[in-house]
Amino acid sequence: MSTAKYVIGVDYGTDSVRSVLVDTSNGKEISSSVFLYPRWQKGLYCIPSQNQFRQHPLDYIEGLAHTIKDCLAKAGGQEIASLVKGISVDTTGSSPVAVDSTGKPLALTPGFEDNPNAMFVLWKDHTSVKEASEINEHATKFKTNYLKYVGGIYSSEWFWAKLLHILRVDKSVKHEASSWVEHCDWIPFLLCGETDIKQMKRSRCAAGHKALWAEEFNGLSPEDFFSSLDPILTGFREKLFTDTYTSDVEAGKLSAEWAEKLGLSTDVVIGVGAFDAHMGAVGGQIEPYYLSKVMGTSTCDILVAPNEALEGKLVNGICGQVNGSVIPGMAGLEAGQSAFGDVYAWFKNLISWPLNHLLTESELLTEAMAMALKDELESKIIAKLSQQAEALGDGDYAELAVDWLNGRRTPDANQELKGAITGLGLGTDAPRFFRALAAATCFGAKSIVDRFEDQGVPVKGIIGIGGVAKKSPYIMQMMADVLEMPIRIHRFEHTCALGAAMFAAVVAGIYPNVEAAMEAMGTGFEKEYQPNVKKQKMYRMHYQQYLGLGRYLEKYNKKDVKPYLS
Repeated sequence: MSTAKYVIGVDYGTDSVRSVLVDTSNGKEISSSVFLYPRWQKGLYCIPSQNQFRQHPLDYIEGLAHTIKDCLAKAGGQEIASLVKGISVDTTGSSPVAVDSTGKPLALTPGFEDNPNAMFVLWKDHTSVKEASEINEHATKFKTNYLKYVGGIYSSEWFWAKLLHILRVDKSVKHEASSWVEHCDWIPFLLCGETDIKQMKRSRCAAGHKALWAEEFNGLSPEDFFSSLDPILTGFREKLFTDTYTSDVEAGKLSAEWAEKLGLSTDVVIGVGAFDAHMGAVGGQIEPYYLSKVMGTSTCDILVAPNEALEGKLVNGICGQVNGSVIPGMAGLEAGQSAFGDVYAWFKNLISWPLNHLLTESELLTEAMAMALKDELESKIIAKLSQQAEALGDGDYAELAVDWLNGRRTPDANQELKGAITGLGLGTDAPRFFRALAAATCFGAKSIVDRFEDQGVPVKGIIGIGGVAKKSPYIMQMMADVLEMPIRIHRFEHTCALGAAMFAAVVAGIYPNVEAAMEAMGTGFEKEYQPNVKKQKMYRMHYQQYLGLGRYLEKYNKKDVKPYLS
């Protein structure tokens, strides 16, 4: 009889969900499967011009079933399935949803099937900018600073701003909502077959970083904080939660319904969920004072430090610091950039306009040939831009950009800010434009490192995780040069899912704690970028220019300032 033990890590990203079957003895990937959200791919329930981004729970459910079953089928079917001991889940966040008393998202109940306000409000949804601003203003009226564990500034990307916005704009959702839950809390609850929202185990990670939960407050901020913000919130705090759990805690066992659906045993243990970057930091073998940078559509930057080293110290302008949000027993600090890969994707779409709108009208190509040519060219654009941008050298560097195309997450969250580029001339071509955007994202990364270090938290190096880290050597080398510190790129392809698998191994009792799971299942690093000292002076100068342009944009973003009037 085989003594092998397997676990499954499920990673819910912005565009897709991926499941990975992992050998707990060495962290080896046995199989993986990815599922693109079909409704999201069609652009349903989203209005980008209004910063509305919603996802239907059916996309999540269908993806969960498909990817786990596919993983098991690829690995050998029932024989392998019998060796699976645990499942843990990570998701984007804050991505909350209104639920009924059974914990079912309202979009899965009659009358709400196509109501975007009854769906998950994705992390990048910024429809609640006004509510976030009100929360920040309201917090100044209290002697206790209820925002101090979330960096002192509340963001429209977070739980309470989104909840308040939906309650205000949709009376039907307000009337039917028994509670609100994070995506990372709902999936384990679903897998366990639970039907009482009061029994849901809430993630310490999600609650501490996004929902104003703190040990000092013995739970969420007090009722008076919310009811005096808006009477619509009166009594709503009691519909939520008091206790939270770290991700080394069992959420429950796989329900009979899901066991049958997936071909697994009801003995499979389900772990408490967390956000993708936090589990990704574990999968990427984070060390104290190393910044784990998960680089995808946005970035989420995670740092861990001993609690005693941070006693009495709070870093302002980040996305919070929470005991146990990454590694139980240590402080987890979160920061990030609201747009990273999205910046490059935006530029690719911009210069691909002829491919998207004119190529199929060609009289020289059949429709099939036109689509094939479009796909071929689009797949090569970023790589070719990177090659030509790198070949430009450093002597001709007029263009300067700011990377706030989706607002600014850190330092000092402000989702109303916009990106910009200056220094354009008739000599500006696509590679020069792209170089400026790439540099802007790297300067955004440096501003985060500077914030940690300016407030007494050293950053010893960078751990690069995610698609951009693995596929864009041009950008990674530039980032090492800008940050003036080495960047290690983790070997594992799906690091967030691996981190979830590590937590699953702990929850299943295979390892006593997360550190032991990391040591046994960590797969190491494939590459390290060293900073080029010769570029140090140039990037320091450009960084100061970036900061200056950012200050200008911030000044004229204020509603009472009209820059075009003398």
